[in-house]
Amino acid sequence: MQGSTGSGARDGWGTHAGFLLAAIGSAVGLGNMWRFSYIATQGGGAVFVGAYVLLVAIIGIPLMTSEFVIGRLTQMSPARAMKNLGGSAWAPLGWLFALSAFGILSYYSVIAGWTMRYAVTAFGSGIPTDAGAFFGEVATGTDALLWHLLFMAITIVIVLGGIRNGIERASVILMPVLFALLLGLAIWAFTLHESVAAYGAYLEPDWSHLFNRKVLTDAAGQAFFSLGLGGGVMMTYASYVQSKRDLGVEATVVSACDFGVAFIAGLIVFPVVFTFGLSGQVSESSVGALFIALPAGFASMGAAGQVVGFSFFVMLFFAALTSAISLLEVPVAAFVDSLGWTRHKAALVIGAALVLAGAPSAYDTNVLGATDAIVGNFLLIVGGLLTSLFVGYKILPQADAELALGLSSPALRRGWAFLLRYVIPVVLIVLLYFLLAPTWDAVLVIVGRG
Repeated sequence: MQGSTGSGARDGWGTHAGFLLAAIGSAVGLGNMWRFSYIATQGGGAVFVGAYVLLVAIIGIPLMTSEFVIGRLTQMSPARAMKNLGGSAWAPLGWLFALSAFGILSYYSVIAGWTMRYAVTAFGSGIPTDAGAFFGEVATGTDALLWHLLFMAITIVIVLGGIRNGIERASVILMPVLFALLLGLAIWAFTLHESVAAYGAYLEPDWSHLFNRKVLTDAAGQAFFSLGLGGGVMMTYASYVQSKRDLGVEATVVSACDFGVAFIAGLIVFPVVFTFGLSGQVSESSVGALFIALPAGFASMGAAGQVVGFSFFVMLFFAALTSAISLLEVPVAAFVDSLGWTRHKAALVIGAALVLAGAPSAYDTNVLGATDAIVGNFLLIVGGLLTSLFVGYKILPQADAELALGLSSPALRRGWAFLLRYVIPVVLIVLLYFLLAPTWDAVLVIVGRG
């Protein structure tokens, strides 16, 4: 079997903890740090949180378990695994995963470049008091392109190191630091004088949103984007796993940590917004609010705000980096396994292509948002739908046997199969229907007609 090193010997995780930290790092990204809490306030507070947890339970964990099963069963990249298990008819799905990961990383790295610029500025002169003007300077143009290039260079270097010496080593270092920063900032936010009111606004349920379909689509989009479902990331990471642990438990742990980070991030964001009177600056743009409202609050704190702002954006950078290396690994593994490229060649060529593909997003935030709507929402859900059908109907006996290596309960495995066959496809088809109009609008923006 052609491995991901390109030399016939497939790389693998050095430790189980390394795999878990890498998988959690892939799931924990920029979406956790702002998008979750922002949408929660727009979607009825605890109503959205409840919908998110429910969707993760009935869709997220079963689908992540399915991706883990395929990866560990085949020990191949998704591009090769789908063809190996399903024949040539299913081969395009593996390449769809690679395309989705590529598309997400093309604009995700632009946003990650912003986090680097903000961290450097906070460390040096401090974030300017006119945060809106500073964001306009950072978000588009040559500077945005150069920071996007720098971030991609860092990502490529890590992926070049391979699984054990690159991705695992980075995850083992970055994730504990990220968790420490997250908890430290949450404790600091608790001390702000408007923290209690902020927690209420964040978590108080607004039952008028209970049957709002936008809450459902937002919760599903958040779950797919944050957990990395439908893009082959978890499938790719699991292809480097040799242990026979319970994959359902692994998926549950990753999902729980992902939710925990998102939830705690809200406990940081909203005390800042309320304490410094920034509610009016929180607009419909969750990305803009992250880089305008919060920096304005940090800037108003003087020297203390410089320290807090630097810590916050370093945390964002680490979260973005651990997600980015997983996204790059998907197409790299596909080219190595399916085309016989060396890891070195695949990482450099695909990385260079990503720098070029991200240029339009670096120069126009409308293109960035449209690409996110097409790839980060619609294509990921398409990938998740096809994965559920593939595992539930095409390879269920093989998948069940692989899952049974760690999960001995037949009842739990039957429940997993039932969700894959009858529940997840229906829910995702409904979601795709709701997303057709906004996805088409995003396509029109990309082609210049929006």
